[in-house]
Amino acid sequence: MAAPYAFAVIPARGGSKGLPGKNLKALGALSLIGHAVASCREATRLARFLVSTDSEAIAAEARRHGAEVPFLRPATLASDEAGMVPVLQHAVRWLEANGGPRPDLVVTLQPTSPFRVGADIDETIAKVVETDADSAQTVTEAAYHPFFMKTLDGDRTVALFHDGHKYVRRQDAPTVYQPSGAVYVTRYDVLMTEGRVLGADNRAIVRGFEASVNIDTEWDFLLAELVLRQGRAPIPRTRQ
Repeated sequence: MAAPYAFAVIPARGGSKGLPGKNLKALGALSLIGHAVASCREATRLARFLVSTDSEAIAAEARRHGAEVPFLRPATLASDEAGMVPVLQHAVRWLEANGGPRPDLVVTLQPTSPFRVGADIDETIAKVVETDADSAQTVTEAAYHPFFMKTLDGDRTVALFHDGHKYVRRQDAPTVYQPSGAVYVTRYDVLMTEGRVLGADNRAIVRGFEASVNIDTEWDFLLAELVLRQGRAPIPRTRQ
């Protein structure tokens, strides 16, 4: 039986309010876009990958690391309001219109997860294939338990979960997980027909704290630098 055609998209727009220019910022030996490309090159289950960007500078940096950047993303798909689904669909339609096959799986790899490695990609793809699931994603244990979180009505606190009071200690509450943002794998029909990244049957690949560092703000970037400096980043030495 032939292996499924797994097509990866690295979405990397030029604008970023949380950390301006983040995709080109250097972390260790590589820029964030360089780390994303490197993780694709480490993977063994990807048939093809490309970078979708609206930025000439990001395109040039991606190509410098060996990535395919066959188009610049339309401005309508590069605004703060643009969702991820249309960006991925645009890349898939480009592939199909330019001689590529219809992919079985679409893999989303955001540059904001610099400590992702090829094995993370391969394992998440394998999870979808082996379970026949609609999708899979990497997750990590939540940093703060939602049972203890509040919303505000003026200055009055309102429990997010009305029965959360029954847990006094964090250790007594059931473990919960949050998306790590590192890898998403989606079946073609789920993305292109249903317009979703995560399908009804979505599976998880659990990763630890260091592998799940996700950079959206300056504080996130400082944390990533600390993890790298302390030798805790789970990436090859060539990327450090």
